[in-house]
Amino acid sequence: MSTIDRLSELFNDTFGTSPLSIATLRADGSNRELYRLTGSENRTFIGVYGPDAAENRAFVAFSHVLLHAKLPVPQIYAQNEEYHIYIEEDLGNKTLYDALSEEGSGEQFPQTIIPLYRAVVEILPCFQVVGGQAVDFSLSIPRAEFDRRSMLWDLHYFKYMFLKLTGVQFDEEQLEEDFERLVDFLLQAPIEHFLYRDFQSRNIMLRGESLATAEPWFIDYQGGRRGALQYDIASLLYDAKANIPDDIRKELLELYLDALTHHIEINRKEFLKLFPGFVLIRALQAMGAYGYRGLYERKEHFIASIPYAIQNVLNLLDNDFPIELPELVETFEWLTRTSDYSLKEAGTVPFVYPENNRVDSHPLKVHITSFSYKRGSYPVDETEHGGGYVFDCRPLHNPGRYPEYADKTGKDEDVVRFLEGRDDVEGLWQNVSSIVEAAVTRYQERKFDYLSVAFGCTGGQHRSVYFAERLAGHLRQGFRSITITIDHREQEGI
Repeated sequence: MSTIDRLSELFNDTFGTSPLSIATLRADGSNRELYRLTGSENRTFIGVYGPDAAENRAFVAFSHVLLHAKLPVPQIYAQNEEYHIYIEEDLGNKTLYDALSEEGSGEQFPQTIIPLYRAVVEILPCFQVVGGQAVDFSLSIPRAEFDRRSMLWDLHYFKYMFLKLTGVQFDEEQLEEDFERLVDFLLQAPIEHFLYRDFQSRNIMLRGESLATAEPWFIDYQGGRRGALQYDIASLLYDAKANIPDDIRKELLELYLDALTHHIEINRKEFLKLFPGFVLIRALQAMGAYGYRGLYERKEHFIASIPYAIQNVLNLLDNDFPIELPELVETFEWLTRTSDYSLKEAGTVPFVYPENNRVDSHPLKVHITSFSYKRGSYPVDETEHGGGYVFDCRPLHNPGRYPEYADKTGKDEDVVRFLEGRDDVEGLWQNVSSIVEAAVTRYQERKFDYLSVAFGCTGGQHRSVYFAERLAGHLRQGFRSITITIDHREQEGI
């Protein structure tokens, strides 16, 4: 029985009727599978398959107690632990990060978003203090506290999943000494309250008819554990892609501290002395995730965060950081001297994968096509040497089977969400990207001028278009001197 069938059965057992439709959603940075289930009167729910049973238990249990504490988290309607599935409240599609991206223009931080951030920082102490009194920390994974071992895990994650993948040279012994100094500094903070762990703009949903009336709701706290208060507010304010200006960060931090005093007494001076250290360890942990999801798994939106994260850390270390971390400073200075990892004044330098970080001066034209097998054969390459590849996308799960995607293409965001993150899609993507990257490299070395790549599916509308667009974006980021053209053969005007 498939996951969709099991979710449908659980839905039927819970609500007494089968769902009218089930649509796949994208799970960014996660190995979970998310589905939107539509019931009677068009009421929708979210079905989740999570392969990690302990993570599921933590999320479901935390949700129950946080909701009971009147915190804005999704209600859990049903769970089947044997099949690792549960059904939760649908909080909609828009995250705080989505709103920030839509409202932002150029380098100006959108003023329309600031009231939402104010609301978020005023709610955070409720999670930390009130939630912390209710949560059963024995369910926390992988540890009940954000302690020395947890901190060193995060720092080693940064070292192996980011630094090692970039190829930066560093003194490993000296870097470990910096890590130990940083952890000793952080452990001066009391470990007494609920640490949300991933308190950032992508995990804050907005519910309401407009931004002016939107209310923040919260997801993805399954990594919560007992920890220091500074960690979560640091996660939010120094979220790399949010790129919040310093003056707004200071305002929001003061507002957070004011809200916190309604729950507990705090020593502001001591809190602020330790705060930069938590900003740093959170930034390094996030960079480990960007390295793993971006440099290793090749997911573009993680790669796009890297230059911002590097600049965040360097600014932090340059601004009277309270302890000396000489090897870490030298490592980040090296990264900023390397243009592929730095920010320009008017935006970011397109990130180049480390193994492709070379002067690939020979120009190469790459022509990418999507097509339908039902409407004729695969495209004929009429160039002189006829070099290229044709990939069959038909084995992948087809969005075209669902009415809500019938008039859409692989360029539409909800179709992208349907496809991205699925095991079958990511498996094919890993093969496609490695084959085409190797071909581009070899063609340039041999001074060839042209390479063709085609993707076919049943109708030439969803899967093939998605792969053509994804490959084009991937190659633009990875190679400097190639020209890319795209032809969606069956889709005029897209």
